Amino acid sequence: QVQLVESGGGLVQAGGSLRLSCTASGRSFNAMGWFRQAPGKEREFVAGVSWSGARTYYDDSVKGRFTISRENAKNTVSLQMNSLKPEDTAVYYCAAGSGPFYSTRYYNAGSYDYWGQGTQVTVSS
Repeated sequence: QVQLVESGGGLVQAGGSLRLSCTASGRSFNAMGWFRQAPGKEREFVAGVSWSGARTYYDDSVKGRFTISRENAKNTVSLQMNSLKPEDTAVYYCAAGSGPFYSTRYYNAGSYDYWGQGTQVTVSS
């Protein structure tokens, strides 16, 4: 049975940092990503990473502030979030996908097969 378990969310002041982690159990995945959903808004793409880690993708709103990485030996993907802003406040979800992933697939929530339960990130001003 596949499970994705996130950790690392919390409350931080604007300008601060948090690191989210997600561990997949049951199997490994070609692509992994992070999405977020703020109250009253749709779930949106944050970042994605290929199997090798060589290809990474970011939403424009987080480029230069967030870094996605993965460690296949531990079946984990992490999201280092720096220079956090109040508008980053959301529930963050880890996602994992199989099959071939070309660049545009990373941005689409429907491309992913499995999701974590979400972890809350709150940035105070």
